[in-house]
Amino acid sequence: MESTGSVGEAPGGPRVLVVGGGIAGLGAAQRLCGHSAFPHLRVLEATARAGGRIRSERRFGGVVEVGAHWIHGPSRGNPVFQLAAEYGLLGEKELSEENQLVETGGHVGLPSVSYASSGASVSLQLVAEMATLFYGLIDQTREFLHAAETPVPSVGEYLKKEIGQHVAGWTEDEETRKLKLAVLNSFFNLECCVSGTHSMDLVALAPFGEYTVLPGLDCTFSKGYQGLTNCMMAALPEDTVVFEKPVKTIHWNGSFQEAAFPGETFPVSVECEDGDRFPAHHVIVTVPLGFLKEHLDTFFDPPLPAEKAEAIRKIGFGTNNKIFLEFEEPFWEPDCQLIQLVWEDTSPLEDAAPELQDAWFRKLIGFVVLPAFASVHVLCGFIAGLESEFMETLSDEEVLLCLTQVLRRVTGNPRLPAPKSVLRSCWHSAPYTRGSYSYVAVGSTGGDLDLLAQPLPADGTGAQLQILFAGEATHRTFYSTTHGALLSGWREADRLLSLWAPQVQQPRPRL
Repeated sequence: MESTGSVGEAPGGPRVLVVGGGIAGLGAAQRLCGHSAFPHLRVLEATARAGGRIRSERRFGGVVEVGAHWIHGPSRGNPVFQLAAEYGLLGEKELSEENQLVETGGHVGLPSVSYASSGASVSLQLVAEMATLFYGLIDQTREFLHAAETPVPSVGEYLKKEIGQHVAGWTEDEETRKLKLAVLNSFFNLECCVSGTHSMDLVALAPFGEYTVLPGLDCTFSKGYQGLTNCMMAALPEDTVVFEKPVKTIHWNGSFQEAAFPGETFPVSVECEDGDRFPAHHVIVTVPLGFLKEHLDTFFDPPLPAEKAEAIRKIGFGTNNKIFLEFEEPFWEPDCQLIQLVWEDTSPLEDAAPELQDAWFRKLIGFVVLPAFASVHVLCGFIAGLESEFMETLSDEEVLLCLTQVLRRVTGNPRLPAPKSVLRSCWHSAPYTRGSYSYVAVGSTGGDLDLLAQPLPADGTGAQLQILFAGEATHRTFYSTTHGALLSGWREADRLLSLWAPQVQQPRPRL
């Protein structure tokens, strides 16, 4: 495509707006700001802080991650890992060759202890046996990627069908068989957290294997994930990011004039909630899919082409929340890393539909033990789906009281001291996020993520690359991750660079 015509229409260089200051938006801005062809760039961020779903808070005498928790697959092919290493944000262990070579298959490690709802501990041998079965089946689901057809539409239905066949061959007493199913149910709940979905029955089977797991033992940032986005922010020219500037509507395919730029016309005009308007040649939209779903009818004028709007509707976007509990003294063993909760009367083969009010906490998978800061002891619980969204409607006091009762019940200690305090994420209620991350839902395919990533106008008429799309939900193989988000921001920046500065070859990430 010839770019000279476009360049002629922007005497002082193109005006670029990035909507959203998460890692995708910051990644795009950082890549463009490093180039002389882009002197006019602004990032419009709806909230008072950058980072988006990367959000670290100083609490409990240390730092906790309200959003993104791990670098998934911290190895050479992971740009988040590379960037974090360059900025000096990782420790020796995280950077070690040994850590980078670990192949986890994307599966969470085994619990250190497993508590049943009756107050008894579950044998870790039985848990390991069920983990082998469950993750073996999860690995099998990836084999349907290139199959002509799938036996069932969803990952959940496939797992249940296979488990049903295994159960038929179990020879233990009924109590043990029921316990095994309850343990499997806990793994289903965990997988809902991983996929950011209410149920694995909503996750499409055929494309499930397209999600790519990078090598490396998942690691965390000792001083907070937000240190990464803070470093990226600091690399941008001052005042590049405008905070508390929510966008209302992106008007495109037009010919907009602005008093500040006499004689110039712009194909795009971004209208903010406060009435301010920003003219632009290009807008990179990096808002979460949950926000796009909610504002699809008003966010673009003219509306998006039907097939792109359809992709936004079809791709899955669910909720995974964290609940942090601070304790005066730990009730767990010093080397404990993961506490599993098993509800004995549950089974993945039976649909449980008790009232959310009475049973939301049964979706909780258990707790990750956070590294102890000084003398502070914190557990981080994970909960996904509609139960997680219901939890957001409760008060801190209600959540703390409920989880105190749960812990007293499962540990068999009715006098277990209540936690000192609680902190939780509420990603579904967050107005500019509306959930946690995307998954490929039944009825959609990886092609829908590619479709979402396609710039507008799609037909090649009019000014080129008016609206570009980035964010985790636009990356076909790394959706739901920070590295997928970062790569997507770089991808769209490179798209603009090849339009305006085609002679300058951008260094590409080695992926």
